[in-house]
Amino acid sequence: MRKAERLFEIVQLLRRAGGPVSAQRIAEELGSSKRSVYRDISALMAQDVPIRGEAGIGYVLEKGFDMPPLMLTSDELDAAILGAHWVASRGEPNLAKAALNLIAKIEVVVPKRLRGHVLEPTTSVAPVVPTFEVVDSSLLRNAIRGHRKMMLIYENDAGERTGRVIWPILLGYRDAGRILAAWCELRDGFRYFRTDRMVSVDILEQRIPERSLALRARWRSAMDQERASYVTQHQEKG
Repeated sequence: MRKAERLFEIVQLLRRAGGPVSAQRIAEELGSSKRSVYRDISALMAQDVPIRGEAGIGYVLEKGFDMPPLMLTSDELDAAILGAHWVASRGEPNLAKAALNLIAKIEVVVPKRLRGHVLEPTTSVAPVVPTFEVVDSSLLRNAIRGHRKMMLIYENDAGERTGRVIWPILLGYRDAGRILAAWCELRDGFRYFRTDRMVSVDILEQRIPERSLALRARWRSAMDQERASYVTQHQEKG
């Protein structure tokens, strides 16, 4: 691994860690020696990268540090292009257009030696049949970001419609359509709503009366419990 790549990987490792990382762990991750790690850390600090070293504990990257744009490895570039093509083929019109714009921007700014990753990608995404949807999914994403309640008219399998006030949490993208995870005031619990069954959606002025991180934590906990229950039931049947 070249020195520039090692320095980049060290910064990425410290960024992901969220806490002190020892020189030994960095060396193991990079397949190098502790002595090389000490030299690389010194080189980064000499370039004003805000790394703090704590004796016997490890190194910490201070918050707020930004790497120069698009310092991507070959695999990272492949991942970005594959993801953008997936969104372009499965996202709603605004998001699909944004994905194509992203690919065009990456093509312009990546080094010439990596441009083939964009123009002649080694991966592809299978085509899908578009799902008809009345609701613009960008409204759902805006409600999630704005932490706003929503009034939803929803149609179930039997064609029955109900009005729901929900707290949107996350919009999940699948090969066939999208699903909104939310807290449903009517059912007093977490529910999942297919966007192709949404008849209408209104973003309300009311803010969700719970912090976003706390709501997501409750939702993840409920999902974990649901998965654990599913596994237990199938083990008992087996």
